[in-house]
Amino acid sequence: MKRLIIILALAASSLVAFNACNGSSKTGSEKHQKKGKYTCTMHPDVSSDKPGVCPKCGMDLVERDTTDK
Repeated sequence: MKRLIIILALAASSLVAFNACNGSSKTGSEKHQKKGKYTCTMHPDVSSDKPGVCPKCGMDLVERDTTDK
């Protein structure tokens, strides 16, 4: 009986944690990405208004897709 209660409590707490993590449809990087026209493909949190290189990895910044999904 104790095992059943423990299993149910763990299942309930994991569902609560899962719902809390998925409360927002946009992540922080998606919100930040809209600020710049160019972004790094390896680091989406890096964005710029003009072409250049990523300060984290040195890759060229690419123009991001501005079409709505």
